[in-house]
Amino acid sequence: MTATFVGMPAFPAAARTALADTQLRQNLAHATGTIRAKRAKVVGEVDEWEELRLAGAAIKDNTLHHLDEHLVRLEASLQERGAVVHWARDAAEACAIVAEVVRSHDVEEVVKVKSMATQEIGLNEALAEEGILAWETDLAELIVQLGDDLPSHILVPAIHRNRAEIREIFRREMGKVGRPAPEGLTDVPAELAGAARLHLREKFLRAKVGISGANFAVADTGTLVVVESEGNGRMCLTLPEVLISVVGIEKVVPTWSDLDVFLQLLPRSSTGERMNPYTSTWSGVTPGDGPQEVHVVLVDNGRTNALADEVGRQALRCIRCSACLNVCPVYERTGGHAYGSVYPGPIGAILNPLLRGVGDDAQVDSLPYASSLCGACFEVCPVRIDIPEVLVHLRSKVVDAHRDQRPPKAEAVAMKSAAWAFSDARRLDLAERASGLFGRIGRRRRSLPGGRRALGRLPWPGSLWSDARDLPRPPAESFRAWWKREGR
Repeated sequence: MTATFVGMPAFPAAARTALADTQLRQNLAHATGTIRAKRAKVVGEVDEWEELRLAGAAIKDNTLHHLDEHLVRLEASLQERGAVVHWARDAAEACAIVAEVVRSHDVEEVVKVKSMATQEIGLNEALAEEGILAWETDLAELIVQLGDDLPSHILVPAIHRNRAEIREIFRREMGKVGRPAPEGLTDVPAELAGAARLHLREKFLRAKVGISGANFAVADTGTLVVVESEGNGRMCLTLPEVLISVVGIEKVVPTWSDLDVFLQLLPRSSTGERMNPYTSTWSGVTPGDGPQEVHVVLVDNGRTNALADEVGRQALRCIRCSACLNVCPVYERTGGHAYGSVYPGPIGAILNPLLRGVGDDAQVDSLPYASSLCGACFEVCPVRIDIPEVLVHLRSKVVDAHRDQRPPKAEAVAMKSAAWAFSDARRLDLAERASGLFGRIGRRRRSLPGGRRALGRLPWPGSLWSDARDLPRPPAESFRAWWKREGR
């Protein structure tokens, strides 16, 4: 896959392009609507759902407050069971560790379980530079990879594709990298899944190295957990001789009893199921059973920066269920690519700036504004991340990061001008009179043939703002003027 998020435009520009794609919007509306309905049904069956949410949030918060202790215990538990533990400060270090392990076994290809952590660090691309092919085995990830595309959803990376498009990708691309699609393949979902199964089976059987992430890591026992719906993950976790697991440091939970809470929250919030069809757990090496060499790469890559942010650290509770994406009115209309990251939607709008920092990249700085602040994301989040609160917090950090920018942003100039006008009664009076003048011009322009175009390039100062927001034009007469006129 050569497609990349690097160099993508800021959210407003990318969203404008996405909004013009009617097929994309149709695909997204259908898929997110279906997932929302399934989630609502199974969540409604649980009387203590809110108590589970509170428990999940409390466990995560307590773990994050003592993260150093739990990570040390996780490392010791993994080593006791024969796993090799590596620590990676950033994406480059993590990719280098994985590449070195793969090269040491003299192989040119690996099979992968769907993993947000490996996408985040750009592992496939890094391995490709070393001459190593990484085959995605999740059905949706396979679609994205064969289509030289980018993922647009945390749970369903190919949500922006419909089944007719998938059929064409399979027919066109499968034969180039392995077993071709069957003759006469239709767009019936069962046939598409069958074609993927046949294509992937030969890769599973010949692979010597498998790569995974982990949904959770239990510190007490050194157990890694992957939940999935297709069975491809279990094939990757059990068939290869060598297993490399790339795990974000926030994935740790202290005990199995803590894990129990999340195994109830995650499937209902993600796929709308009461439980995941496949829940795989492994603890190091078991002689004669599964991989006989296990490596675990614990990745920071900005997580300690997020942990240091007292408001933003709650984002590290995230269990990657994607419920917030499926209810977000912004995501439903623009899709995931507009966010320019493997983490799209509301959680991506806060997680990316927290991990990467603000003030250096216009694309990252635009993400906290990619929201209507409606609060639907908080209502469905299984670990009660107050995403709107974090979005507002990050907006303030973006503004602070650009306060000394030269030349200043238009927003900064407008705010300073407002402060100057509001700090003096005479200046405020003049500003009110000027706004009344522009209000009269605006009404006159609307009454002329052609509306706004009638006066060419003479918009009132708030027109660019009000084009996309509900902002009334100023009245022709200010309150002060009315007061004087009435002799009050």
